[in-house]
Amino acid sequence: MAYTVLARRYRSKTFDELIGQEAIARSLVGAVEKGRIAHAYLFCGTRGVGKTSAARLFAIAIAGNPEGGPDDPVNQAIMRGEDSDVIEIDAASNRGVDEARDLIANAAYRSLRAGRKVYIIDEVHMLTREAFNALLKTLEEPPEHVVFILCTTEPEKLLPTIRSRCQRYDFRPIPPDRIAEQIRRILEEEGVSADADLIASVARLGNGSMRDALSLLDRLLASGETHLTRALLEDLLGIPPREGLTALIEAIADRDAPSALARCHELVSQGLSIERICETLAQRLHDLLLLGTCGAKTGLVDLDPEAREQEAALAQRFDEAQLTHMLAVCEATQRRVRTSAVPQALMDAAIVRMACAHRFADAAAVIAGDAPEGAQTVPQQRAAVPKR
Repeated sequence: MAYTVLARRYRSKTFDELIGQEAIARSLVGAVEKGRIAHAYLFCGTRGVGKTSAARLFAIAIAGNPEGGPDDPVNQAIMRGEDSDVIEIDAASNRGVDEARDLIANAAYRSLRAGRKVYIIDEVHMLTREAFNALLKTLEEPPEHVVFILCTTEPEKLLPTIRSRCQRYDFRPIPPDRIAEQIRRILEEEGVSADADLIASVARLGNGSMRDALSLLDRLLASGETHLTRALLEDLLGIPPREGLTALIEAIADRDAPSALARCHELVSQGLSIERICETLAQRLHDLLLLGTCGAKTGLVDLDPEAREQEAALAQRFDEAQLTHMLAVCEATQRRVRTSAVPQALMDAAIVRMACAHRFADAAAVIAGDAPEGAQTVPQQRAAVPKR
């Protein structure tokens, strides 16, 4: 049989399994129990946070066989998007006014099971203005047996007249710790072990999207390894090795610009992109800032105990102002290297700037008398005064 990716195989089958969206799940379940089902819903949120899964589960509750559970044939057909009474439409490929008119015409026909008929329109923001206008009246007063569920990653692109006709639910990005918890369960089911640091890294790289995190996990499992390590992730994605990045940060902490430049060039010589080095360095500096500001036990940083202890010790070598400045330098450099003809020069300048950050102070600190001893203000370019 063909392989089914993790994101599909471990898709939520009940509202209790809808990770990170418990408040929305409770609201939808309550609407069904109390019979307060609206005629149109708008599910908003970034990719991979459960919008389509929630739409299908809601469709089961109002147009399927909720008493039958996940194994019921009708419910399984709905979850696969193959049921005749729960029609899924991809607005990206059915975005014209003609498709909208066909939908309106078909909505007049009743459900084959004498229940409700549900239309799930994915990426609804892709519809044309003419298609939206054709749907307006039907969305406001649809046939009594029809429920619309509109899903979108860009709600701001919808016409206000469309948004005002729907009950809106905003799906939040899934916290990394919840993604990590799901990854652990999946690895246990798959019979594969993994380092705690690897799981935390995959969860963070998901950027709030369960699907993105599981897609990355699929790539790791495709290696055939029975134990997943961070080294495997670094090789797969071209992420700077943790030890090499630590050496770079330590050189910056020692205010040793030549050594910091050498460490940076070692990373580049390994075939790592400068943009990726900037991105990963910024993430490490962010962790140090949180640990230094909030303490080693803060829950704002998701690290295994050994890595947390090492990072907390490293954070003590910087003050908050210095880390904030270094983060800003990394972010600015990452933006500029994308279009620069000399990305290595920009990266070298950023490394030296961070290693010498203690020698600079802003003008406000100098005026207040709070600038460190020996600090200099960054020279400002003065506008040229036109000759008269």
